[in-house]
Amino acid sequence: MPSAQKSARTAGALYLLTSIFAGLPLLYIPGKLIVDGDASSTAQKILAHEFLFRAGLVSELAGAVLFIFMVRALYRLLHQVNQSRATLMVTLVLLSVPITFVNVLNETAALALLRGANFLAPFDQAHREALALFFLGLHGDGVALANIFWGLWLLPFGALVIQSKFLPRFLGVWLILDGLALVAVSLTALLIPAHIDVVNRVAMLPELGELATMLWLLIKGVNASTFEPAREST
Repeated sequence: MPSAQKSARTAGALYLLTSIFAGLPLLYIPGKLIVDGDASSTAQKILAHEFLFRAGLVSELAGAVLFIFMVRALYRLLHQVNQSRATLMVTLVLLSVPITFVNVLNETAALALLRGANFLAPFDQAHREALALFFLGLHGDGVALANIFWGLWLLPFGALVIQSKFLPRFLGVWLILDGLALVAVSLTALLIPAHIDVVNRVAMLPELGELATMLWLLIKGVNASTFEPAREST
């Protein structure tokens, strides 16, 4: 089933690219440029590495766009397994994209404050730096909101993998656990942020489910001998 293998590897490649572009501004750049609770140091780092900061903005947007193409590729591979679950999977991904785009505005606002345009003259430097850190914090809260959908879409995806028979069932179970872990992390960040470090540590292993799945799709593809799409359940 060459077309199935092509679809699987295309989905895996897009999954990997999406993870790289989305992960760079969320995992690498904040640690390099943002000093927690220190507006002045954060401002100095961002202005000294403005290109890196702007690259993070573009990378975040590119990751959101790639997310659409990635889930489309997964839909083509899995929609015959169960149409309603595949549609739900796509819908949850699409709901996360505008959140990401709007959330990037918080970072552009922070950069505008730090660059100190003429219309910001009524605010002194310390005020602008504090406001910039505030907007960067809002961006972090926006990521937590989007992360709910990044977790929820994995639930129908995992169910499709389990039902498919041409992908390992353990990956489907792992994806569901991954989705639940991401939602738990987001809700913890919003409800009881003092415990976020504990929840993040517990969620580390489940959150590897996406990595395992994308590598499986990219390297192994589907089991051609069992590529018989299941009938859609009613």
